Amino acid sequence: MALCIISGLACLAFAGVGSCVKVWPPGEPLRRLPSGEPTGYRCSMSPRITTGTAITGSGVWHPEHAFTNEALCVAFNEYVRRDNAKNADAIAAGTHEPLKESSAEFIERASGIKQRYVQDLTGLVDPERMMPYVPARSEDELCLQAEYALHAAKQALAAAGRTGEDVDLVVLGASNLQRLYPAIAIEVQNALGARGYGFDISLGCSAATGATQLASQAVRTGAAQCALVVVPEMTTGHMNWKDRDSHFIFGDASVALVIEPVERARPGAFEILSMRMMSKFSNNIRNNGGYLDRCDPETRDNPDKLFHQAGRRVFKDVVPMAAKFIADHIASHDLEPTAVDRYWLHQANQNMNELIAQRILGREATRVEAPLILDEYGNTASAGSLIAFSHFHDDLPAGAYGMMASFGAGYSLGSLLMQRM
Repeated sequence: MALCIISGLACLAFAGVGSCVKVWPPGEPLRRLPSGEPTGYRCSMSPRITTGTAITGSGVWHPEHAFTNEALCVAFNEYVRRDNAKNADAIAAGTHEPLKESSAEFIERASGIKQRYVQDLTGLVDPERMMPYVPARSEDELCLQAEYALHAAKQALAAAGRTGEDVDLVVLGASNLQRLYPAIAIEVQNALGARGYGFDISLGCSAATGATQLASQAVRTGAAQCALVVVPEMTTGHMNWKDRDSHFIFGDASVALVIEPVERARPGAFEILSMRMMSKFSNNIRNNGGYLDRCDPETRDNPDKLFHQAGRRVFKDVVPMAAKFIADHIASHDLEPTAVDRYWLHQANQNMNELIAQRILGREATRVEAPLILDEYGNTASAGSLIAFSHFHDDLPAGAYGMMASFGAGYSLGSLLMQRM
């Protein structure tokens, strides 16, 4: 709380009543600044925007197998050579397009990715298979995505000082779900000994931010007191490892958040001030795999049943859309983009993230301002921005602002503006 120099009133910016704003020349918009500045303030008594909820814990888990670009290209290039040899006559006749080899340098230049974590290596390094081995489990066993979720959930609950019994809502978000029902969130709920209810959502690249927003809304309305968000992204199963343009993109990982009322949050938690979502239909990122596949055997195993995209078109569409979406969200709080200390952006492509951050800030962002996890994790679908948050928030002081944002398949976009407590 700071004393307003002009009005002589105590500014209640951090008490949820008003905000301390500097007096600017006529015609210029007011910008919110840290309280305690020596001069030039007046008190704005408009209500402070907040959801009344906070992220009180987070956790990240990934499989033990790291798959480098170099190892990936050894397998991929051997597959290319074998396929070209098998189709040599058609290639010579001009009726079959030869496949092109890949390289670690090409992958890093195109994406910023140096490695990724994967559930299974053996199937990925086999040029005759080019997909992971994921053995089916009996219905009495914990399913793979529930297992992923539990690994991250236990870390998040420990960070929040909570146990499974404290949880009364589980929201599971993922770009792909390994089954339709029962909901995997309910399986996680059961394994944790949690109360209340659970449900799954799938919203492409914004499944994680969407799940977080739904959890926050439930806590805000009183439908839950301790909500657990789990994001088990086992992405390597829906990737086309034979496609040069996308065979390097994804990695497997899981992340979890605990959402509670701010009244229950400890110092160091992140208050969720406001949230936004947006969607605009596009076929440019798509996965047609589904339960009707078996009904048409002729197309059941077609490449379109896996992840595919028009990458250049996605880049052209998403960069301006995401930059405006995030900037508008920040502006709704009378904040300048430079007042946001940390941008935890969707981790799909380094070049995309750098350009979006540059458009928002009006200059290049530093790695501190907009951290990347792509080099280590690859693209973890909807989990990326939450993993970036989990790894890169400890250094922020109380009062610091952070923006978590996702953008991609759907097109779907989600953002949460937060402040460290």
